[in-house]
Amino acid sequence: MTLSPGLDRLGVRPLRAGDAGELYALIKANPDLEEWMPWAAEQDLAATERFIAEAEEQLRGGKGFQAAIEPEDEIVGVVGLHAIDWVNRNTSIGYWLAEGARGRGVMTTAVSALLDHAFRELDLHRVEIHCAPENRPSRAIPERLGFREEARLRQTERVGGRYLDSVVYGMLAEEWGGGTG
Repeated sequence: MTLSPGLDRLGVRPLRAGDAGELYALIKANPDLEEWMPWAAEQDLAATERFIAEAEEQLRGGKGFQAAIEPEDEIVGVVGLHAIDWVNRNTSIGYWLAEGARGRGVMTTAVSALLDHAFRELDLHRVEIHCAPENRPSRAIPERLGFREEARLRQTERVGGRYLDSVVYGMLAEEWGGGTG
């Protein structure tokens, strides 16, 4: 699987092994990730290296990808397609962003470009985003991009010893207009 040039122009590119140190340092510099991400509290350099190796294998196998967001040659977050279901032509998007990069439209732009890639390049039919109900910044992304709120699933993820619900947002290919509003 190759990524569309539109993603590269935005500074969104597949993670690679050499990113492990920078990515790990970014995770550790943003302890607020632990509130929403089940992996963040236990993250160490070896886990970051394993994650990137798995992401490289996922990309080679055409099963999705995880990408660094580096609009100015410095990684500020990660965005990606979780496992692609090729039979049903759907996937879900996951993302996180360093605190210093938030509030400037970086993630909205990255997710918008990822939707273009998913619908136009990969010819997928459906994309979902799952967010904890209380995570308003994360929920703002699908809401801003025109996703439909479809469901609330109870206690789907264990984070920091507590179970979080998930709000499920969905977008179909024919609904995607390709922009932020």
